[in-house]
Amino acid sequence: MSTGMAEIRTVTTLSKKREQIEQAIAGYEAAIQQAQVDLSHIIACMKMFEPGEDALEQAPPTYSDLTRLFKRGEMTKLCLHALSRESPLDTVQIAERVMAAKGFDPKDVVMRRAITHRVVHAMRTQVLYKTVAVAGKRHGGMRIWARA
Repeated sequence: MSTGMAEIRTVTTLSKKREQIEQAIAGYEAAIQQAQVDLSHIIACMKMFEPGEDALEQAPPTYSDLTRLFKRGEMTKLCLHALSRESPLDTVQIAERVMAAKGFDPKDVVMRRAITHRVVHAMRTQVLYKTVAVAGKRHGGMRIWARA
């Protein structure tokens, strides 16, 4: 009889141990799934904040940070270059020239609007330096810029 009791106790102990191990595995699997989700979020954030050379291929420019799409002073240089070739131009025309120079689609209304705001800022700064003059306003309040 003692062998029967020993076998029952052994099976009971092993069953409890099996349940503990199964619970541990389930916990590890949940932790692995969470780690995979966290990793995918980190990779996505890295792509947004470190676009690198091929920024336009990684994320649509509309969703990218405009400051990272233009090098320091590049917006002003592109605006002045557009005005040196054709002057006077209104703000939207300059924004379209800048977009074409950077290889963006000039028909992208959202991007053009964002770049138009950056053009206004760059041109106002150049007015202070007296390299650009405001040549009036068009119908609808659009400013016209000309080389000084």
